[in-house]
Amino acid sequence: MSTTIMYGNTLAKKMSAELKKEVEQLHDVDIYPTLTVLIIGDNPASKTYVRMKQKACEKIGIQSNVVELQDDISESELLGKINQLNQDPTVHGILVQLPLPQHINEKKVLEYIHPQKDVDGFHPINVGRLAIGHDALIPCTPIGIIKLLESYNVDIQGKHAVIIGRSNIVGKPIGQLLLNQNATVTYTHSKTNNLSHMTRQADILIVAVGKAQFISEDDIKEGAVIVDVGNTFLENGKVVGDVDFESVKEKANKITPVPKGVGPMTITMLLHNTIKAARNTV
Repeated sequence: MSTTIMYGNTLAKKMSAELKKEVEQLHDVDIYPTLTVLIIGDNPASKTYVRMKQKACEKIGIQSNVVELQDDISESELLGKINQLNQDPTVHGILVQLPLPQHINEKKVLEYIHPQKDVDGFHPINVGRLAIGHDALIPCTPIGIIKLLESYNVDIQGKHAVIIGRSNIVGKPIGQLLLNQNATVTYTHSKTNNLSHMTRQADILIVAVGKAQFISEDDIKEGAVIVDVGNTFLENGKVVGDVDFESVKEKANKITPVPKGVGPMTITMLLHNTIKAARNTV
């Protein structure tokens, strides 16, 4: 059996070109999609992620503003900044880069962002709309996974999708998206008994646990579609996913690599959400 490698970077490049045309169309009617990112403190990883997002925005014509705040900013001051952006009609998307300092309540901050500007898709209103199948701003990694599966003609309807991980950022929303497309969905996590028994039943396996090479060929069934959301840096500088790619690819029908798999789709869908939020102001 020949295994198909599902490259997210290839699809992301194609989608970015299409998004650039959408931005130009909006410019023609005097709408200039704008994303504002708030970054608190001096976390090197966060700064790297923000630079990547800013670069991606600039490439397709989205205006991006980065507001750097000290890590001793009070919660009320941060909420005040968000409120200003909520009221600013020229700002279409607001993103607070996580993690936040310990003295700031992440839940309160994310809920303070106006749902129509919540390009991360984390606000309870957007989560609720997703759950009942209504149009919403959807978390970037999950919707990126769906776009990737669709581009490689993965048939979702009627398939058994097993998800390892139950985070609000990836696990829960990807399960909801798959359910909305008529998959049978099973959630698994750290408390699941006999995890391998569950994963070996999966037609589509989504792995989002943050443990390097956690899934091996013994954990999947022949011909499964494997989506690896993991991203771990080893001591030798190599980046690996949650799946032991080399062993699993011999058994899978389709599989995402790490890097160049799900990661590039996440930022592309952030651009998509920002444009969507701008369109919604018309």
